[in-house]
Amino acid sequence: MPTVEELYRNYGILADATEQVGQHKDAYQVILDGVKGGTKEKRLAAQFIPKFFKHFPELADSAINAQLDLCEDEDVSIRRQAIKELPQFATGENLPRVADILTQLLQTDDSAEFNLVNNALLSIFKMDAKGTLGGLFSQILQGEDIVRERAIKFLSTKLKTLPDEVLTKEVEELILTESKKVLEDVTGEEFVLFMKILSGLKSLQTVSGRQQLVELVAEQADLEQTFNPSDPDCVDRLLQCTRQAVPLFSKNVHSTRFVTYFCEQVLPNLSSLTTPVEGLDIQLEVLKLLAEMSSFCGDMEKLETNLRKLFDKLLEYMPLPPEEAENGENAGNEEPKLQFSYVECLLYSFHQLGRKLPDFLTAKLNAEKLKDFKIRLQYFARGLQVYIRQLRLALQGKTGEALKTDENKIKVVALKITNNINVLIKDLFHIPPSYKSTVTLSWKPVQKVEIGQKRANEDTTSGSPPKKSPAGPKRDARQIYNPPSGKYSSNLGNFNYERSLQGK
Repeated sequence: MPTVEELYRNYGILADATEQVGQHKDAYQVILDGVKGGTKEKRLAAQFIPKFFKHFPELADSAINAQLDLCEDEDVSIRRQAIKELPQFATGENLPRVADILTQLLQTDDSAEFNLVNNALLSIFKMDAKGTLGGLFSQILQGEDIVRERAIKFLSTKLKTLPDEVLTKEVEELILTESKKVLEDVTGEEFVLFMKILSGLKSLQTVSGRQQLVELVAEQADLEQTFNPSDPDCVDRLLQCTRQAVPLFSKNVHSTRFVTYFCEQVLPNLSSLTTPVEGLDIQLEVLKLLAEMSSFCGDMEKLETNLRKLFDKLLEYMPLPPEEAENGENAGNEEPKLQFSYVECLLYSFHQLGRKLPDFLTAKLNAEKLKDFKIRLQYFARGLQVYIRQLRLALQGKTGEALKTDENKIKVVALKITNNINVLIKDLFHIPPSYKSTVTLSWKPVQKVEIGQKRANEDTTSGSPPKKSPAGPKRDARQIYNPPSGKYSSNLGNFNYERSLQGK
């Protein structure tokens, strides 16, 4: 075991040898042996071994193993020094091994040490991204759980910080290829992190790239299998996957496959869904996801079938009016509870798909069923008007801090929901039913309208001519913190549902 003096003497031999340093193999071996000494010797070895590493390729394995011993030393200061120097060993074919070692070292509980490992990984990533990914994915696929978890989190947080010259197209293709291997067996949390990783890649920002991601999600969601509503894991997996898919959908990346699955498999089982998530309104969560996806459907083979399933589910939440006694009063039946949140989602989804088959209500339903639907709509609309007036009265004149109380926040959201339903019901009372209005779902942020777009949007937010200026959703949203009154309010309440029904 060399002493401190011997380590310094051999260091001097190597330092003075300049271009002939590779001829002093014995001197370098003495430095390697320093890892077997005491604390002072180990600290010196941690600095000296990497300094001359590149000059002794025949001792590469011995040198890396010696440095690795120091990375696992009981003395935290020695470990930190050894880890800090590890990137100097990342040359040529040694780099994937160094990446593998650093990935394993992510399991440390020492915060300073953990930061050093992260910095070292980033450092070698910039030297050779593909080689570094090889080490990372090797541990993700085969390493211990804690290493796998932290390696995935490293990729999800650090990749986006790397410059374009590091994350080339070839590197991103490697990330996608390796990620697909990992996605064959992942937890829900891991899946979310990998979708974050992949959706951030430049090469997957295109329409075809987004489509690839949707297909990955669909495969993960297991849309080919029959849905089991009583299996909490099955339900949770579908929700997790769908949440990841929704942001990927657009006018060019369609949600058709997901919407069809929800209509065929999930809606009929809505009331029997189970979830491992405590306190989650699983039915409303499903309906919200369906509503968000319904805007991005492409051509749909089973459009009429899906519309019927949506229609049937909508009827469940749009009750018939209670029977009246001869004296005109309620015949003892309780007033049905109107579930506005559920109806907003179902009505919106029906409205979106209805645009693709606008004669569904008039040509695809028998007369008796259509009459029943109109009665339900009328009854729901009456209750809706009462609730809207109550909400506006409660929020009248409230601004700023007053609107930030929990109670008023709930009322503001409720007003958004009821306004949306009101707009959509108006459409269905047109002769023939119209599907032209646009609303912003109550839980989504309102899109700001550019000045140049104003007229175009006004022309498409109602089935009526623009000059009548009906209460469209964008207007509702803009005025929601100062609830409208007077003429605006009365116009909204005076829509004659009875007359519309008679006209039909």
